[in-house]
Amino acid sequence: MEITKIILAGNPNCGKSSLFNQLTGLRQKITNVPGTTIENKVGRLQMGNVNIELIDTPGTYSFNPKSLDEKEAIKVFFEKPEPSTILYIADAANLKRNLFYFSQLAQLKIPMVLVLNMLDISDFKGFEINADRLEKELGVRVFKINARTGVGVDLLKKALGEEQFVPHYQFGSADDHTHESHFDSITKLLNKTTTLKSKRELISNKIDAWATHPILGYLMFLCVLLVIFQSVFTLASYPMDWIEGGFSMLSEFLSNALPDGWPKRLLVNGLIAGIAGVVVFVPQIAILFFFMGLLEDTGYMARVSFIMDKMLRGLGLSGKSIVPLLSGAACAIPAIMSTRNIENWKDRLITIMVTPLMSCSARLPVYTLLISMAIPSTLIFGFINLQALVMLAMYVLGTVAALIAAVVFKWIIKHDIPSYFIMELPVYHVPRWKNIWQTCWQKSLSFITEAGKVILLVSIVLWFLASYGPNNTSGFSIQESANLEESYAGHFGKGIEPVIKPLGFNWKIGISLITSFAAREVFVGTMSTIYSIGDEENFDQLRDKMNKDTLANGEPVYSIAVVLSLMVFYAFAMQCMSTLAVVYKETKSWKWPVIQFLYMTGLAYVGSWVVFNLFR
Repeated sequence: MEITKIILAGNPNCGKSSLFNQLTGLRQKITNVPGTTIENKVGRLQMGNVNIELIDTPGTYSFNPKSLDEKEAIKVFFEKPEPSTILYIADAANLKRNLFYFSQLAQLKIPMVLVLNMLDISDFKGFEINADRLEKELGVRVFKINARTGVGVDLLKKALGEEQFVPHYQFGSADDHTHESHFDSITKLLNKTTTLKSKRELISNKIDAWATHPILGYLMFLCVLLVIFQSVFTLASYPMDWIEGGFSMLSEFLSNALPDGWPKRLLVNGLIAGIAGVVVFVPQIAILFFFMGLLEDTGYMARVSFIMDKMLRGLGLSGKSIVPLLSGAACAIPAIMSTRNIENWKDRLITIMVTPLMSCSARLPVYTLLISMAIPSTLIFGFINLQALVMLAMYVLGTVAALIAAVVFKWIIKHDIPSYFIMELPVYHVPRWKNIWQTCWQKSLSFITEAGKVILLVSIVLWFLASYGPNNTSGFSIQESANLEESYAGHFGKGIEPVIKPLGFNWKIGISLITSFAAREVFVGTMSTIYSIGDEENFDQLRDKMNKDTLANGEPVYSIAVVLSLMVFYAFAMQCMSTLAVVYKETKSWKWPVIQFLYMTGLAYVGSWVVFNLFR
C-alpha cells in the first residue's frame, strides 16, 4: 500500500494539534498556550488506497531555528523518506505574520496545502478572505476550517489523498529565507486577496486590561489560585469520604472473611492499606487538573506568562520559563521537557534546575493529609477556608524558593548570551469541555497507574520488613506499635532517627521519607501501611490513626511544629527518581541531576529544621 508522508506545520498556537487530533483521532494535548507541542508527533490515517503518515511539528515563526523544539520542527523536512506534502495551518486573523513561515517553506519546492483556521476571529475583526483568489495566486489548494469544532475538516481529509501542488507565487529571492522582500510580497498578496470591512475591538483586549495589569494582574492570579485550592478542599470532600469509607468496608470485610495467616495480613494491611492511602486523593488531583486545563484552554495562562516576564527576567529566567514553572504544578517531568522552547541555554538550564521546587500533584496528597490533621477547617471573612489558605501558602513557598534558587544559579552559571521573550497572546476562547474532561481523566488515571506501580511494590516490601524482625523468622501479626519497633523496618527507622530527630521526625516518619524518595506520593501509602500493621483491628481513617499516635511522654507525635516541618521538607526535597532521569536526558549529563538532588535535599533539611524550631 502506498504511504504518503505529510508534515503539519505552522506558527505557535495556530491550531495544529487540534487539527492533528481531528484528522488522526489521537488525543495529543492541546491548549490555548503557545509552545505546548515540544516534539514531533506521528499519527496515521487512510484515504482509499493511500496510507498517510501525518507528522505534527512544534510551532515556529521562521525556518531559522533557535530553540530545541524549533530544531525538531525543521529537521523533519530533511529526513528520509522526503515529505510528499506540507499541510500548513495558518491563523486567518493574523495572516500576514503566519504566511512568512509559509513563504520560507514554499522555497523547499515541496507540494503544499494552505489551511485557514480561526476564521471566526478574523470575521469578527472584519477581515474578508477570498480563498478562491488566494488559491489562484499561490497555486496551491486552500481550505477554510475550524479546528476546534471540526467544521471543514472532512473536506480537507478527503483531499489529502489527492495530488497537491508546489506554490508558484514568488516570495522574495530563491536563496533567502529571512529578507524583508518576503514581507513585501506577502503584503502585495494580501492586498489582492483580503479586504477589511470593519474594525472591531476583541473582548480579549478588554479583559487584558485587568489580566495583564502590572498590579491587578498579580492580584487576579492569586485570587484564581485561591479559588482552585478552595475547590480542592470543598468539592473533593464528599468523594474522598466515599472512597475512604469504601476501602474501610473492604478491609473489614476481608479481615473477617479470610482465614488468619500471612496472605490475609499482606492483602489487608499491606496492599489495600497502601493503595487506599493514595487513591483517596484522586478527587483532589482531578480537580487540580481540571482547573489547570481550564486556565490553559481559555488562554489565561498565556497572560500569566506575560505579566511574569519582567519579574522573571531580573531573576535569571525568561518569560518563557513561566510555562514550565506553572506546568510543574501538575508534574515536573513534562514541565522540564517543555523547556525545549527556551532559546537561551542558561535560561533553559536554570528553569530545569528550579522547576521541581514548584509544588506538583504528587505533593498534593501529602499536603492534604497533613493540613487536614493540623489545620482547622474554619472560615475567614465567612467564606475563605483556612485550609485552602495554608495550601496556597505551600504553593507560594515553592514558587518563592524556585525564584530564589534561580537567582543563585544566575550567579553560578556563566553564559553571557542575551535572551529575549516574544510571545503572542492568544484570543480568549470558550473552553473545550470535552478536551478538558479527557485531559482530566487521562491525568488522573496516569497518576493512579504510575503511583500504583510504585506503591504496590513498596507496600509488599514494607509489609515484609514491618512484619518480620531479626529475632523472628516465622512471621507474626504485630498488634501494638511497640512491637513494630522490633521489625526490620523498625530497626531501620531507629537507625536513621538521630539524623531526622532535629527536624521533629520519629522513626516511622523516617521510613516514609526514605520510601518516598522514589515518588513523593508514596509517603501516604507508606504511612497507611505502617499504621495499618500497627493497629490491625482498627479501620479508622489514616489521619485519625496518626492524630492518636503519641510519644513516650504522652505528647502527640504530629504536633503543629512537626506537621509544618514535614510539609516544608516535602515542599523542597527532590523525591522523584523519574524527574532526575528526565533532567539527565535533557541536559545530557549526570552533573546537573546530582547537583539538583543535593541542593534540594539540603534545602529541605535546613528549611524543615528552621520551621520546627520556630513552632515547637
